[in-house]
Amino acid sequence: MAQWVRRNDSGFRGYNFAPGSAPPDLSNASQMTDIKHYMAQIGERGRAASAAIGRAGTAQKNAALLAMAEAIDSSRAALAEANGLDLERGREKDLAAPLLDRLELTPGRIDAMITGLHQVASLDDPIGEISGLKYRPTGIQVGRMRVPLGVIGIIYESRPNVTCEAASLCLKSGNAAILRGGSEALHSNQAIAGCIRKGLAKAELDPHVIQVLDRPDREAVGCLIAMPEFVDVIVPRGGKGLIERISRESRVPVIKHLDGNCHLYIDDRADLDKSLTVAVNAKTQRYGTCCTLESLLVARDVAGEILPRLAAAYGKHAVELRGCEETRQILPEAAPASEEDWRAEYLAPILSVCIVAGLDEAIAHINRYGSQHTDAIMTADHGRARRFLREVDSSSVMVNASTRFADGFEYGLGAEIGISTDKLHARGPVGLEGLTSQKFIVLGDGHIRQ
Repeated sequence: MAQWVRRNDSGFRGYNFAPGSAPPDLSNASQMTDIKHYMAQIGERGRAASAAIGRAGTAQKNAALLAMAEAIDSSRAALAEANGLDLERGREKDLAAPLLDRLELTPGRIDAMITGLHQVASLDDPIGEISGLKYRPTGIQVGRMRVPLGVIGIIYESRPNVTCEAASLCLKSGNAAILRGGSEALHSNQAIAGCIRKGLAKAELDPHVIQVLDRPDREAVGCLIAMPEFVDVIVPRGGKGLIERISRESRVPVIKHLDGNCHLYIDDRADLDKSLTVAVNAKTQRYGTCCTLESLLVARDVAGEILPRLAAAYGKHAVELRGCEETRQILPEAAPASEEDWRAEYLAPILSVCIVAGLDEAIAHINRYGSQHTDAIMTADHGRARRFLREVDSSSVMVNASTRFADGFEYGLGAEIGISTDKLHARGPVGLEGLTSQKFIVLGDGHIRQ
């Protein structure tokens, strides 16, 4: 049997998994208090906690992260049981298989949460870092210091391990966090939240540094994105519909990307063997990620040689090809590509293929149809590579490498809160540094302006 106990010791209304009886129905509206009042309390506590965590030193933050890892490790059975309840409800609601897969907390995913906490603890602390300090003619020194953003609201779906990832990155970067997971993962998220609170308590940090909303109401999201007095930035992680809604309605700045229509251009001066390997990896290594290849561009002079080889390789992975008229002359088995295909993020074994005259046409196509996420070129020409890097307007631009590298871990950030295709304030994978800002600092010795 399992018992769900309401905990008030931290001041946060949540449910912790413990031995005993079955959990209450958290979706029952009769258990919910006024959402606006609830969210105002959450916001006030988050704002106060942001000041406290902003003063915390690196050792204290790392101690909390390691204590969270210990709590998760010792709570494996409780986490698995809570997750089982979410999976059972998900099956009852006929959630699609991919959603159930993302929802599941396997032993390996619990291991990954623990490893991730240790990795974030090992990263350099960006807070307080001073850069660009220079003397001015007046004798003062002017530089910049890296500081937290303040309170970060994170809205996400399905994957309960995001609760741990988001908490660790916000904590290490000196921010307070308000986390709102999907209703389908409510029990799992609350079980993880209990482990987070244990870690904060062991490190003697404010228990409201990380707050995980304990109710599934959609109105809570509406309140969270409309509290600029309490929340400094919103990070949505989920489907396009969620992100579009947040971007449209939020009164708080948003770090986000909508689509991952990633391109690979194979130049007529590319190594075709390497191009084949990279193009297949970029599409087939995983289909459901935002940095998966969705559109392949091929220079006309090498299309006749490389496209049949690519088609054979993609055929082994059952990838459907949709091509322009010129592509279909070489690959008649390819379906005709529509205008929508050039903009599509398939997240499936489907690939659009377009033959272009050369580099100029490839860059124009990417900048017209792309989503400014990740785009790559295969070429042995250094000058063309440099042009591609300069002129393609995306958050990640690559030369002779798979688009699948567009990831915080692969970039050496340790972890990421998400990927931003915006130009302000963060762009690309958002790690610890992306969750900070900079302020000018001036050092003097009684200096006055004449």
